[in-house]
Amino acid sequence: MSTITIFSGTFCKEDAVIQKVLDHTGYRLITDKDLVAEASRPSGMSEGKIMRAFSAKASVFNKFTHEKERSIAHIRYALAESLLSDNLIVAGFIGHLIPRKISHVLRICLIADMKSRISVAVKENGFTEKEAVRQIHRQDEDRSAWVNTITGISDPWDPSLYDMVIPTDKIDIGGVPSLVIEYLEKDILKATDESQELVQDFLLGASVAVALAKEGHDVDVSAKDGSVALTINKHVLMFSRLEDELKSIAHKVPGVKAVETKVGKDYYKADIYRKFDFETPSKVLLVDDEREFVQTLSERLLLRDMGSAMAYDGESALRLVKEDEPEVMILDLKMPGIDGIEVLRRVKETNPEIEVIILTGHGSEADRETCMKLGAFAYLQKPVNIDLLSDTLKKANEKIKQTKESRN
Repeated sequence: MSTITIFSGTFCKEDAVIQKVLDHTGYRLITDKDLVAEASRPSGMSEGKIMRAFSAKASVFNKFTHEKERSIAHIRYALAESLLSDNLIVAGFIGHLIPRKISHVLRICLIADMKSRISVAVKENGFTEKEAVRQIHRQDEDRSAWVNTITGISDPWDPSLYDMVIPTDKIDIGGVPSLVIEYLEKDILKATDESQELVQDFLLGASVAVALAKEGHDVDVSAKDGSVALTINKHVLMFSRLEDELKSIAHKVPGVKAVETKVGKDYYKADIYRKFDFETPSKVLLVDDEREFVQTLSERLLLRDMGSAMAYDGESALRLVKEDEPEVMILDLKMPGIDGIEVLRRVKETNPEIEVIILTGHGSEADRETCMKLGAFAYLQKPVNIDLLSDTLKKANEKIKQTKESRN
């Protein structure tokens, strides 16, 4: 039997259409939320972090942590496993992960003009027109970024991506199921031995991608009849060593018969391939109003494979904590506006799991006592020995790991 994917613009009557198709086909529904829950357990990441993979705005730490890429790898694997079953409706962003060469998939897009979408948002969801426009633009941006990431096409409504594009503002949605069933009866959408084998290839490639992601790697993976191709899209200083490591990991995945590596179209760009090291802190937020100092510190930490983001005042730091959840913060005390002690106090109230290292050139013994009572991990003085700071960061990271393990 065929699989149906439904991708929709916001306020395009998606829920009503899906329910009618479900009622007429008897298919089983799988949503983004379902697969995120499936992906969360083996990945070790929270559902909230994985769901962020669908957002246009990536974390400022992502180039060091590869959380978005790791999330997509685990979502893809959960989807590939689901496709072993028949009679599915795959609703949401996830449908775009299914390779186009798997032919027994009916790909549907639901869209409407802006006037209709605003009207639905106002009448059915209680938004003002201004709120509706803002919501539609923001969510369309997420859809555009996602489709571009997965397919290389920036227009999420591009007809070439779908078998059916349904304008829900121009047709009676009660007639959609009959249109869908008519398409499903076409021979091209019937499952064949060849298309089922392509699902197995999809699953094998997804399995290898997950195995690599668990070891901190981010490369493109494809599979065909047990042969796996790994494509490296960032420049590598020691290519042969990386090749050996990737092949070693891939060969251990059941079903893999052969592995080849190659470079992709972005290999010769300036970006450098970085393996994510789970033992090294890579979500470090540096907070200091001395811009030159904090930029230099960030560069010195990067040389030690520690990724960091920067904030130059307390207000910006608190905003980044809310949006991007750093794991360790290196915090100065004397800053204009909200000072370091107040930042420490607020962070420990809202995000007590974040370890805060105070690094200051102006603090007193009384400040030290206050900071440690508020929950600071360590209190260091400028100028600081970079090896001492690196060691302190690693100890903070180890404490975070132990805390997470104790909760599991």
